[in-house]
Amino acid sequence: MKRCETQYPFVVMVTPTVDTNTRQVLQQMGCIVRDVDVWHVDRPHEIMATERFIHVWTKLRAFELYEYDRVIMIDSDMLMCQQMDELFELELPPDTIASGLACTCNPNAIPTYPPDWTPENCGYALRPHPPPRSVRKRSTHHLMNSGTVVLRPSMRHSEAIHGFMREHAERIAQYRFPDQDLLADMYREHWVVLPWYYNALKTLRRCHRDLWNDRHVRMIHYILDKPWQTGPQSAARDDPDAHLHSTWWSTYRSLAADPTRVGLTRERWTCDIAVHVNDSTPSRNVVADKARTLEENNMAFMGIQMK
Repeated sequence: MKRCETQYPFVVMVTPTVDTNTRQVLQQMGCIVRDVDVWHVDRPHEIMATERFIHVWTKLRAFELYEYDRVIMIDSDMLMCQQMDELFELELPPDTIASGLACTCNPNAIPTYPPDWTPENCGYALRPHPPPRSVRKRSTHHLMNSGTVVLRPSMRHSEAIHGFMREHAERIAQYRFPDQDLLADMYREHWVVLPWYYNALKTLRRCHRDLWNDRHVRMIHYILDKPWQTGPQSAARDDPDAHLHSTWWSTYRSLAADPTRVGLTRERWTCDIAVHVNDSTPSRNVVADKARTLEENNMAFMGIQMK
């Protein structure tokens, strides 16, 4: 965020389990630390696309940041490549949110994804882009990815979400992608589709090559495997996402060379940042431990820009 010189503050929502040291690191980096309670929904995790999604309901606490007029909710597994402050000036009708489409191509053939998640059903194949509602004919064309969401926090919206969850408990129990499935249901008629580059899902680069342009990317979303978990080898040429993983590693190493650019001493960087990054090829157990730690942090920290 600092590298792209955004003019807005960066707020990190943290749950009670986030320790004091981590909070201090975030504050030293210039973040506003905002405590939120875990949003727990009692439902079987076997239905979800992946078990870790059981924690993502807490992202919806962004609607409770009542002290702000507008929020850009950003997942923590993303890399800003260009400033995107213009989203704060985006024309957004009342009771409307903005986000990107979900890519339903499922290039990794993940068996827990819905059976209709196929390339022919993907909204990113529609033209023009972003596709107007008139050309979004299939149910999958109304699915969103909640990596980047522009919203207006308010008690009314928050209470509406709670009410929807109470009234549609059976439907919610079937969600594969909890928070974004709920938002897609609630805001189906009140949703502005953002251009792909505000939430550039890394698989778009190989699934929709005619759409992707490296120069247009504002925010890369590292869905699926994360470069900081898989290590530098994930930038190898035989990896289909090598180019974008290499982009992350280049950015990381640039900051590691001078952590004062993000407000940290070298000691702080080494002890509190680098320790969570697989920058070598250690034993599998060590890598797994680091991956689990970082995965938990990914669900605890939600990056929010605010006006």
